[in-house]
Amino acid sequence: MFKECSGPRRVVITGFGCVTPIGIGREAFWNGLESGRSGVKRIEGFDVSDSAIRIAAEISDFDWKAELNPKDRRNVSRCVPLALAAAREAIADSGIDPSELDLETRRRFGVVLGTGGGGLAFTEQQYVYWLTGNASSASVYTIPSSTHGGLSSELSMVFGLHGPSHIVSTGCTSSTDAFAYAAQTIALGKTDLMFTGGVDAPLARGILEGFNVMTVLTRAWNDEPERASRPFDLSRSGIVLGEGSWIFVLEEYEKAIDRGARIYAEVLGYGSTCDAYHRVRLEENGVEPARAMTLALADAGIGPNSVDYVNLHGTSTQLNDRIETQAIKNAFGDHAYKLRMSATKSQIGHPQGASGAAGIGSALMTLNTGVIAPTINLDTPDPACDLDYTPNEAQNAEIGTALCNCIGFGSKNSAIVLRTV
Repeated sequence: MFKECSGPRRVVITGFGCVTPIGIGREAFWNGLESGRSGVKRIEGFDVSDSAIRIAAEISDFDWKAELNPKDRRNVSRCVPLALAAAREAIADSGIDPSELDLETRRRFGVVLGTGGGGLAFTEQQYVYWLTGNASSASVYTIPSSTHGGLSSELSMVFGLHGPSHIVSTGCTSSTDAFAYAAQTIALGKTDLMFTGGVDAPLARGILEGFNVMTVLTRAWNDEPERASRPFDLSRSGIVLGEGSWIFVLEEYEKAIDRGARIYAEVLGYGSTCDAYHRVRLEENGVEPARAMTLALADAGIGPNSVDYVNLHGTSTQLNDRIETQAIKNAFGDHAYKLRMSATKSQIGHPQGASGAAGIGSALMTLNTGVIAPTINLDTPDPACDLDYTPNEAQNAEIGTALCNCIGFGSKNSAIVLRTV
């Protein structure tokens, strides 16, 4: 994507903001990761007393009303205030004031976000209103706020941005793919600045039961929620749903240098493949996830031995963790055993389409602090998962190049390569 462009421009990350189950804001998120804190707990947002699944990585300390005008509070999904709060932190972190940008600059400043469920929880609530004879409580904006595209539109309107305003929804790889798409528009000279990343809030009763029917959620840890998400551990038994938003400001390198911006990392490469195999399951051989990583390395113009750290998809399912381990061995060969790795979902659960952005956020902080956050609850490693996942305690390491791996429903695979500047 970048190396093969005709005269591609360099793309860098200059701003980062987030709202997460382990902390509101970039520093709180990183402090939670570094200390090994779990954000999984009993669900409080709706009644789960008669459900087989009673836990999730739910954000309970976020004042979502503060992000919206009172008239909008009944008209948008929970994803909107999550995205707005993260975007506001990201743009402040970048040192850019949108109100001071001229029209031409705002026309070259766009939004590309990834989401899996988008407004599904909002839609579910509107149906409840209608089906229980409470139609007067339903929003007049039910249809536009239920569609994924409304998420990027909200950011474009709030910040006055006239560049592309798009949503990518490719399941769990949504925000990784959105991040790459946004970077590509800058590399090709179509934009100069982009908001990108991911947001998802899939915590609603109907969605919970839908995942439960697929038998992908863990039922074993309702009484010990903080131990429930345990990627690569022998006793792992399924996904823990999560929610959150991780938003970044991408910028053309020379413009960032000219204005003296802090640069977190450069975006080097991207790869994407599909197993073309099953609606949910991965193919056992791990060939296509490995090929996505190999394509990302080729796009970055580097070899496998140049990578220091991998942020893992690490869902905590028996199948996914085992196949991801095999895919890394396929992609990196002997170097797989020298790689430092960690699974962010062990602490924040699985925020669906935002999971790739969460991994990118964790990798950015690792690149800039020299600390690898742990994979918590990794007490008894699965013999089939025999790589260095940084079990239970953060570790110091010199990390210059990172790969963020993402695997999604529909057997989609995506990888992003980042490097310090």
